[in-house]
Amino acid sequence: MHIALLGPDLFPAFHDFARALKEVGARVTGIGSTSAGRLRAGLKRHLDAWEQVPSPFDGALVARAVARAAASKPIDRLETVEERLVEAAAAARRELGLPGLSVEAAKLCRDKPAMKEALRAAGIPCAESAAVASMAELEAFVERAGFPLVLKPRAGLGSLETFRVAGPAELVRAAGRLGVTRGQSAAVEEFIEGHEGFYDTVSIDGEPRLEFISHYYPSVLEALSDRRIAPQIAATNRVELPSYGELREVGRKVLRAFDIGTSATHMEWFFGPKGLKISEIGARPPGERIWDLYCVGNDLDLYRSWASAMVLGRVEYRPSRRYATGSVQVRPDREGKVVAYQGLDEVRRRCSAAIFAHEIPPLGRKTVPIAKGYLANAWFRVKHADYDVLRETMSWIGRTLRVEAG
Repeated sequence: MHIALLGPDLFPAFHDFARALKEVGARVTGIGSTSAGRLRAGLKRHLDAWEQVPSPFDGALVARAVARAAASKPIDRLETVEERLVEAAAAARRELGLPGLSVEAAKLCRDKPAMKEALRAAGIPCAESAAVASMAELEAFVERAGFPLVLKPRAGLGSLETFRVAGPAELVRAAGRLGVTRGQSAAVEEFIEGHEGFYDTVSIDGEPRLEFISHYYPSVLEALSDRRIAPQIAATNRVELPSYGELREVGRKVLRAFDIGTSATHMEWFFGPKGLKISEIGARPPGERIWDLYCVGNDLDLYRSWASAMVLGRVEYRPSRRYATGSVQVRPDREGKVVAYQGLDEVRRRCSAAIFAHEIPPLGRKTVPIAKGYLANAWFRVKHADYDVLRETMSWIGRTLRVEAG
């Protein structure tokens, strides 16, 4: 098969997808805005050809690039693993008659208010929400749902520019940040109290062939609110337990309702006093190289499984569930440059057997703002056969290590 892969030049984390496609026997043409001469070696060695486009966000330009690539060998699939390129890829598929995620499904996976409407129409529990483009519309939603609420971009990426709003003054500030006061459209939702996590799959024809479940400790918005928090992501190895039955059943229902087909998926959820609520669904892998956690915990190459699903219509591995895996980040006490670490030697001595990846910025390096995600500043990735021990280990690291900046 000849696979066109859109946007693999955007992040080094995407190179493994090109590598995996080659390993299962595909011819791979990359498409992106980088010139061929400036491609990173880690990507270039896995490509058979490269098509440069002025903008990978323009579906018409992408379609022309795919048509050029098809001159040497017809293109069988056009894929992307980048959230922001899902709609452009879908538009190009429609123009060229290629299989894959439709334009309608792509829009639902990107437009938060439309997504929530589709979830409610399918009988799937989710927060009350609306699209708003004025303070009058926003205030009308407040009248219905009350405070607190969440205000965010209609097609935002992760938690970027997402605001928890507790009262009128915060509402005006957040609306100003997102341009609602100037007529720009945004998404508003009721704030759902509870524990937050995500359900990820590699699905074929709308059915999950590989499933993974992870948890945030604490919720993403809470983690972004205080740099003293050492936030954790924990991937459980207890996926098959009955306690996850409802989540897996609802996850399957979402995939069918959105007609996602053959794709990686990433679904965010909350569980609290109002029960299970679905936050959003994406037709893509999760960010933060979460798949690396799943690979280590399950003795598989998930990138190759994804490629096998795309090229061969099957997955090659079964997850072992041997380890629970997790990622814990320790933030500097302020912005500036790293000047000292306290407790680092103790962490290394006690947790060396559990740590399988980490980054400790050298002294003198500039700190990274905490809004940049979970793989910034000092972080550790750990594994353990017992999920509870994994959590205790990450919490202990968060309490023990101190990163001082000046």
